[in-house]
Amino acid sequence: MLQRCIVRLMPLWVLILGPLLLGPLSTLPQVQAAGNAPGRVAARAPAAEPAPALAGLFTPEVRYWEGDIIVWAAAAGLDPNLVATVMQIESCGDPDAVSPAGARGLFQVMPAHFKAGEAMQDPGTNAERGLAYLARALKLAQGDVAVALAGYNGGHSQIAADPSDWPNETRRYAHWGSGIYRDAQAGLSESPTLTAWLAAGGDSLCRQAHARLGLP
Repeated sequence: MLQRCIVRLMPLWVLILGPLLLGPLSTLPQVQAAGNAPGRVAARAPAAEPAPALAGLFTPEVRYWEGDIIVWAAAAGLDPNLVATVMQIESCGDPDAVSPAGARGLFQVMPAHFKAGEAMQDPGTNAERGLAYLARALKLAQGDVAVALAGYNGGHSQIAADPSDWPNETRRYAHWGSGIYRDAQAGLSESPTLTAWLAAGGDSLCRQAHARLGLP
C-alpha cells in the first residue's frame, strides 16, 4: 500500500519541483525550423561585400595608393579604376608632382580649386578636390568617360565642345585615359594603351614617383 502511494506521489513531485529546478519553459531556447512562423528565428547578418580591387594593370607607383584610392573613390561616387587611371596619367602616384602650369599633387589639381590655407599636395586634400572636379565632369558628360576626361584636363568647357576642337593635349589625354580605363574594366592584367603611354613619356614620370615613394 505504501509503495503504491509513493508511486502515485512521484509525478506530483515532478510537477511541483520541475519548474523550480529547470525554470519556466518560456526562458528556454527555442529551435525553429527554417520556413516556420516568421519572427522567431534571428535573421542572419548578410555577408560583408569585399572591397573592390584595382585592376592589375596599373604601375606599382599607382598600386601603392590602392587602399586610399578605394576610399577616395567611394567618397566621390566614382569607380576606383577610373580614379586610378587619372592618377596614372596625371602623376603616376607622385604626391609631390608639380606641373609647369602649376597643377599639384596626385591628381594635378590647379591652385584655384583649393580653399585658403589648404595643403594642396596633401594626398587626401588633393584627392578630395580633384575627384570632385572629375565627378562633376562625368555628370556633365552624361557618363561618357572620354569626354569627362577631356573636361578634367582642359576644363569643363571642353565637354560641350566638338572633340575636333579640343587642344592636342586634351585629345591625347582623352585617348590615353579612356583606353587605359577600358582595359581596366575588361580585367586585363596588362594594358596596351598604358604600355604606349609609358613609351610616349609616362615612364619618366613613373621613375620619379618610384624614387619619391621609396619603392624598391
